Amino acid sequence: MSDLTVFFAQNVIGEVTEDYVVSERFKDKDGQPIAWRLRSMTEAENEDCRKAATRRIKGKNGSYSTETSPEEYMARLAVASVVFPSLRDAELQKSYGVMGAETLLRKMLLPGEYTSLIQRVQELNGFDQDMSELVDEVKN
Repeated sequence: MSDLTVFFAQNVIGEVTEDYVVSERFKDKDGQPIAWRLRSMTEAENEDCRKAATRRIKGKNGSYSTETSPEEYMARLAVASVVFPSLRDAELQKSYGVMGAETLLRKMLLPGEYTSLIQRVQELNGFDQDMSELVDEVKN
């Protein structure tokens, strides 16, 4: 049996942060692309993003069901993972003529840049392996 202390909170690598160039369009004064700072999150934060993207839908006979918008969920996941630039900054939102971090993110980025950011955020938060990869990893 293995030593359980490896699972103790003080022995686990905490939040992971990384710099990632989301777009070549944002440049510093020397003309170099500016990297965005991204971070991993906890499952509790992920759950908050999922809940915020879930709505109750009234069905037949007065029954209700829930529906999660994948687009809204991914936008909230991205916003929660972006540390820099601060997407919640009122001046930054005002400069793009929008209100809200998710709306700002969609306004700032081109579609390909947005998709690239979403993919990187998913990888950073452990959503980068499909089930067959996990099964192979467990087997080995």
